[in-house]
Amino acid sequence: MIRRVSVPVLFPPPTYSHASVVEAGTRLAFLAGAVPLDADGQLVGAGDPVRQAEQVLANLGEQLRAVGSDLGHVVATDVYVVSSETAVLSAVWEVVEASGLSAGPHSSTLVGVACLGYSGQLVEITATAVVPDEGTRA
Repeated sequence: MIRRVSVPVLFPPPTYSHASVVEAGTRLAFLAGAVPLDADGQLVGAGDPVRQAEQVLANLGEQLRAVGSDLGHVVATDVYVVSSETAVLSAVWEVVEASGLSAGPHSSTLVGVACLGYSGQLVEITATAVVPDEGTRA
């Protein structure tokens, strides 16, 4: 259902693929950005991008479950981090790798930005995922 492509003539991506191809007729879910808020709307991990990334991924998992999918069916993400330091971006990416998202590996873009929508927010992840048929869910 998902074919992940790393292009041999390009620099090999360490933990993501250059492209993901999904067969026509497959259901896709386009998720809004997952943010580091708890169920009460409180910011989790103030000042800590790694803790915020963990909360964002937990929330992303809930979004995926709500549409009948999971982290293993994510085909693309955009990871936004409020920082211009590669060490901070790398620390957040390590959380993404450990989550199971990069197990595909999925296609991803990691971006340092000036600010995000909520006060104190340091991390946000948008995702596109395949919604598998009932018989093919893991």
